[in-house]
Amino acid sequence: MVYIYKKIIHGKSYYYLRISRKIKEKFVIKDIAYLGNDISGLQKKLENLSDYKKEIRGSYRKIKNFIESEHYLIKIKEKKLKEDPYLEKNLLEEIEAIKLHYTIDFLRLDEKTKQDIYKAFLIDFAFNTTSIEGNTITLKEAERLLNENLTPKNRTLREIYDLQNTEKVFFEILNTKKDLDHEFIVFIHDSLLDNVDVRKGYRTRDIRVFKSRFDASPGQYVKVDMDLLLKWYKENKKKFHPFVLAGIFHHKFEKIHPFFDGNGRTGRMLMIYILLTNNFPPLFIRKSRRGKYLDAMANADSSNLKESSPENYEGIISYLAEEMINSYWNNFLV
Repeated sequence: MVYIYKKIIHGKSYYYLRISRKIKEKFVIKDIAYLGNDISGLQKKLENLSDYKKEIRGSYRKIKNFIESEHYLIKIKEKKLKEDPYLEKNLLEEIEAIKLHYTIDFLRLDEKTKQDIYKAFLIDFAFNTTSIEGNTITLKEAERLLNENLTPKNRTLREIYDLQNTEKVFFEILNTKKDLDHEFIVFIHDSLLDNVDVRKGYRTRDIRVFKSRFDASPGQYVKVDMDLLLKWYKENKKKFHPFVLAGIFHHKFEKIHPFFDGNGRTGRMLMIYILLTNNFPPLFIRKSRRGKYLDAMANADSSNLKESSPENYEGIISYLAEEMINSYWNNFLV
């Protein structure tokens, strides 16, 4: 496997083509070509490496992702962003590089191409967000269900509706102009749980969240706490970085747990809504990192609905940034 390796010397980036091979049960890594320090010239230099054309073609997507992401990262570094207490500088720059590509490259694509890319993203998102909550449909089955309407065998109707509802709601919020209020939140929840759970609207009874490290809002205080959350959102949506705003809102929503079921799926969809309305792409949380996700969320549980200190929220915001970086270039780069 070949890939581009970046070496930083005295603050300046230098690029190398590196190869990794398995020899006698050991991986051997070797730099095979120096590509210079100008990101704009990397593609041409790669095309001239005739000895490694096969290997470069085999790693084409990975190499292209690196070149594009590095190109936009350099543009952002030139802007000298203000520091953010919730995000380390490198993560903030990478998130802003993603936003820059999303707004000036992706959103200018033709509608059909954009819809195809959103659909591919949606399949990953639907599989992961429902799997985190226990859905047993595999990624391959999810792809067949949502692309070809092929129902997987030995799965419940609840699991099938779970995925189909996620697709429907995702495309509804892509271009929505609705405000984030009680009515919109309940609509998102009810749509996600259509044919899955008959209990609609905010709960009025207490619940115990299985294996949780926090106490959900008592039933009689759910509406009051959701009022506080929406008040916090309106007061801070111009103060916080949009990515930070989305992450903090997500945690506070989950801590309230305003519904009997579907809180995780609803909360992640609302996080996507906040990102989209601020010209950021959607992200998905990988099922494979569920444990780290729950740990990062738990680290913020000592905060209350009015408080949003960096000490409590830096962990979950950094975690979400890592998930955004992981998912974006693999999904939204044409």
